[in-house]
Amino acid sequence: MMKPSQDATQRPATDAVLVGGPDDLPEVARHASAGDETTIKVLHRGGYEHFEREEGPGGREAAGPPVYRWTMRTRIAE
Repeated sequence: MMKPSQDATQRPATDAVLVGGPDDLPEVARHASAGDETTIKVLHRGGYEHFEREEGPGGREAAGPPVYRWTMRTRIAE
């Protein structure tokens, strides 16, 4: 999960693109910051949308921002 702040020992955050998930996920939420995170969770409609980092084209090995693809949704326990 992304952390709101990073200490000096962590790699600086990079822009990431989030692909897939619900159609009503705001466009601003589809551009996140991530360091070496393999997963990103986005709070949305009383739950979390989960995204995992892709490998290959558009992912870790390619030039440009890393791409995270939607994998599942979890609800917040009440």
